[in-house]
Amino acid sequence: TGFREELSSYLFSALIGFCLIAGYRLLGAGWLIMKTEGPLQYKAVQWAKGNLWLTAAGVLAISAATPWVSSRIFDKWFSFPNVLMLLPIPAMTLVLFGVIARSLARLPVRFAQNNQYGASVPFACTVGIFLLSFYGLAYSIFPWLVIDRITIWQAASAPKSLLFIFYGVVVVFPLIIGYTVYAYRVFWGKATPLSY
Repeated sequence: TGFREELSSYLFSALIGFCLIAGYRLLGAGWLIMKTEGPLQYKAVQWAKGNLWLTAAGVLAISAATPWVSSRIFDKWFSFPNVLMLLPIPAMTLVLFGVIARSLARLPVRFAQNNQYGASVPFACTVGIFLLSFYGLAYSIFPWLVIDRITIWQAASAPKSLLFIFYGVVVVFPLIIGYTVYAYRVFWGKATPLSY
């Protein structure tokens, strides 16, 4: 893969994998908070609290380690004026983690009062964290797929193969979007017990 085969590299990969799972659990708990009521909603708040800090640890670990992997990445992030233009990415990520923590502290009180205000905040903020993290990582490594080893152009298929895939995407992607919109509309709102 082009990466160092050292114990520290394997441990870092394991940490990131563990924290990524926590991130997906946070995303799922946020979805349950938004879509359910009652005991399951309370449990989802507890699950989200437990996974919030593991997710934050993963984002922090990647953010801290990536600039030290390559001097080129360090220069992209910390040279002037780039540092000023890129500062909103970690700042907004930090704010979103704070908003989730504050929301998770307040939601049980609101739910006890039968108030669902703010139930979508943990999910929306987690999506924001994932998008900002993806953007930051993509900015860091572009145009490399394997840092300082393989570029996206070296890894790309032949132009005819890419053109064939492009035509497939042009046909299939709108169908996927349409189905997703339809499915989301069908399952709009909160899940409630069936009553006849």
